[in-house]
Amino acid sequence: MEERIGLIDIGSNTIRLVIFRFSKDAGLNELLNIKTPARLSQYLTKENKMSQEGIKVLIEALRSFKSVSEKFEVKELHPIATAAIRQSENKDDIVKKVKDELDIEISIIPEKDEAYYGYYAITHTTEIENGVSVDIGGGSTEVTLFKDKELFESHSFPFGVVTLKHKFFDGKDHNDKGAIKDMEKFLSQQFSTLDWLKDQDVALVGVGGSARNVARIHQSEHAYPISGVHNYTMSDKDIDEVYNVIRKSSRDELNNLDGLSRDRADIILPAVSVFKTLYKKIDAKQFTFSRNGLREGYIIKQIRSRYPDVFDKNNVRKESIYFLAHDYHIEEHSSQGRLKLAQSLLKQLLDLGDLKINDTEQRLFEEATYIYYLGRFIDSDSSSPHTYYIIANSMINGYTHKDRVKLALLASFKNKSLLKFYCKETDWFSNKEIETIQALGGIIKFVNALNISQTSFVEDVTLKETKKGNDDYELTVHYTEGEPIAEKYQALRQKKHIEKILKGSVSIVFTKS
Repeated sequence: MEERIGLIDIGSNTIRLVIFRFSKDAGLNELLNIKTPARLSQYLTKENKMSQEGIKVLIEALRSFKSVSEKFEVKELHPIATAAIRQSENKDDIVKKVKDELDIEISIIPEKDEAYYGYYAITHTTEIENGVSVDIGGGSTEVTLFKDKELFESHSFPFGVVTLKHKFFDGKDHNDKGAIKDMEKFLSQQFSTLDWLKDQDVALVGVGGSARNVARIHQSEHAYPISGVHNYTMSDKDIDEVYNVIRKSSRDELNNLDGLSRDRADIILPAVSVFKTLYKKIDAKQFTFSRNGLREGYIIKQIRSRYPDVFDKNNVRKESIYFLAHDYHIEEHSSQGRLKLAQSLLKQLLDLGDLKINDTEQRLFEEATYIYYLGRFIDSDSSSPHTYYIIANSMINGYTHKDRVKLALLASFKNKSLLKFYCKETDWFSNKEIETIQALGGIIKFVNALNISQTSFVEDVTLKETKKGNDDYELTVHYTEGEPIAEKYQALRQKKHIEKILKGSVSIVFTKS
C-alpha cells in the first residue's frame, strides 16, 4: 500500500516542500520537491525576534505549500522548523499564529535532533561506516561523528551561510580577501572548540543544498559523464578547485556558473570555506556528498517507527536492489532462480578456469544477476541500452559511482562491442577490469538463457572436464519438469561466453531431475 507523506522544511535560507511516496516494496521516492528562497534569518531583529514581515513571508509560503499538498492527496504533513524559528524569541507566537491561520502545527527541531537526522539519513542510505557529517544551513551548521554507523558525538554551531555572509561580507564583495581571511580564522577557531573533530581520518560527508551545489560545480567543471550527486566523492584538491573557481569569479559569472543555483550565488563561498576548513581539521580521507539529509532522515525515522523492518542500515545495497527490481517489475521468483544458477556456475568456473575475482566483483555480479535486463520494462528490443542508462544514471543507495556503473555494465551485458561502447562514456576502467566485466557479464547472459521462458524449470548446472587436459567440458543442465526447448536453443547460442572463460569447448546436456 502506498503512502504519501509531505514535509515542509522551514530553514533559515529556504522553505521547501517535499512530497514522498512510500511503500514497503518500492521504498521512499520523491514525487515533488519545490522551494522558495525565503531567507527568514534576515527578518530576525537585534532582539532576536522574527519581524511581522518575516512571519508574513512564512505564512504565505506555508499556505501555498499546504494547498499543493492537498492537491497531491497528502495524508500526513510534517512542517519542521530549524535555526531561524528556533532562535526567535517569539517562536511560540509564530507557532500559534500559523496554527490559528492555517491549522498547521509546526514542529521546532532541537539542535541535537537536527544533527541526528542528518546522521540518520547518511547511515541508512549509504555504506559509509565511519565519518563526520556536516550540514550547513542558513543560520546553523550541524556536525556529527559516527563510527560503525553509530552516533558518537553531535553539535550545532549557531552560524550558517546567511549569518556568515552578514557577519563578514556586509558591504563587501563576495570574494573580498580580508573578509575571507577573517571568516576562515573564525571557522577554524569554532571547529577547534570540539576536541572530537580533530584528526579523525574519516570521510567528511556533506548534506544539504550547499554541499549539493559544490558537487555539481565540480562535476560541471569536469564534464562528469553520469548524472546524480548522491555518493559523489571529492578530494581536498577538488574542494580547493571549486573554492578557487568561486573566489575568482565575478558576481555575474557566478550567476551563470554551471551547477550553482542562482539563489546561492552570494552565499556559496562561506559554504565552501566551511567544508575546506573542516576537511583540514578532521584530516579527512575524502569529501562525499549525501543527497539525503535532515528531511530524509526525519521521514525515514517516522516510517521506521511504524515499519521497523524497512531501511535497514546494515543492508542498504540489498534493499536498494530490491526496490529497484520492484520499480521495473522484475519477477522475484525468476530473479531468485537466475541468481541461484549464477552462483552455482560461477563457483564451478572459478574452480575449473583461470577466472579470478575479488569479493566486491562477486557482490556486483550477484546484484547484477538479480536485476539483469531490467530495461526490458521499457522496451524488450532495446533491453541492454535501457538497462545501462537507467542504472548508471539512477540514485541507488549504497553504491559509489564507479560501482554503480560497473553494476550497469554487468546488468546490461550483451556483447563485447556494446560493453566497450558503454565503457567509453566514463573511461573509468582498465583493460583488465573490462575483461573481468565481460567474463562475469557473459556468465549472467548464459544463465539468463537457461530461464529464457521465465518458468524456472532449470534448477542447477554441473560443469566438469570430460578428459583431463584436453580443454573439453560437459555442462549438465538439470531441470524439473516440462520440456525446456527455448532454453536448449538459447544455451547453445550463448555457451560461447562460458567457452571463452574456460578456453575450451563445452557440450551441453539437458537432463530431467
